[in-house]
Amino acid sequence: MSSLNLDDFSDLIERPDSGTRRDAEERRERLAVPSGALGRLDELGEWLSAAQGSVPVKAVRQPRVVLFAGDHGVAALDVSGRPAGSAEALVRAVLEGESPVAVLARLAEVPVRIVDAGLDCDPALLPDEVVRHRVRRGSGRIDIEDALTVEEAERAVRLGMAIADEEADSGTDLVVLGDLSVGGTTPAATLIAALCGTDASVVTGRGGAGIDDLAWMRKCAAVRDALRRARPVLGDQLELLATVGGADLAAMTGFLLQSAVRRMPVILDGVVSAACALVGQRAAFRAPDWWLAGQLSGEPAQAKALDRMALNPLLDQGVTVGEGTGALLALPLVRAAAAFAAELPERAGAEPVEDSAEYVTE
Repeated sequence: MSSLNLDDFSDLIERPDSGTRRDAEERRERLAVPSGALGRLDELGEWLSAAQGSVPVKAVRQPRVVLFAGDHGVAALDVSGRPAGSAEALVRAVLEGESPVAVLARLAEVPVRIVDAGLDCDPALLPDEVVRHRVRRGSGRIDIEDALTVEEAERAVRLGMAIADEEADSGTDLVVLGDLSVGGTTPAATLIAALCGTDASVVTGRGGAGIDDLAWMRKCAAVRDALRRARPVLGDQLELLATVGGADLAAMTGFLLQSAVRRMPVILDGVVSAACALVGQRAAFRAPDWWLAGQLSGEPAQAKALDRMALNPLLDQGVTVGEGTGALLALPLVRAAAAFAAELPERAGAEPVEDSAEYVTE
């Protein structure tokens, strides 16, 4: 029996400061640029102000890309565009700077951290700082067996919590969250279908690597069978992650929840991070107030999850590659919103901002 109850996060997570947000909105009304002229960037700057508890908003100075990696047994059914057990190659491409997220991170000068929660490879193939946290080697085939034991699910959630604490303690002020997985969109679709009460065909997409019609039908069948196993455990989020999630998804869920506890904003990437966020919302209804949806990936399950959480994606560029790429593309928008809110001048005759330490920008 697990000693961890995800519902306890509901008492630990508070919303971003509403008083600060009102102050940020009032300051925006005093700027020389007319209200509404910057579109959603106004709202984004006010959200960031509330998350930081600061008016004017502070610049995002120490962002970090955090990627959770894992292999999923369900990939053996040929439901992915990549071979089962090949997530290690995705990790290596990031480490060698050859993946889209690595290129973007280099361009934006943002460090990337990879956490192996459940890769199905020899740990000796990858650096120790990547593999040292591994919960287990691969996750079970969710259409016929549990992804994890409940004990492993607890270990994975606690791993994510520990990573969030490490990032917050090191000064990370915003996280771009993604996954490096093979088969991960199948458990993600299952979790979203279970939590939204919908059918497999409604949530099943083609994944980041793309699949043909026959593979899509196999994926639908796998989600359908996994859903039958998920529904009896919907009342317990930890057991749900153990039954139809995976080590990387459980770790991401723990990371998201603890990030909200630590008041550290997170940009979500695709359907996998959206599924983990939806589980997090089920445990703590205020948690999504700390998250942004970076991009719309085209996966139907992601759209359904974001709608359930009332998160409106910042971008829709048709990016399906995953790995945090779409979320990292949204980071310049967040930084631009912060710069506008902090640096644009107030119009002549506007009421000055009160002299308070709360209003000092870095």
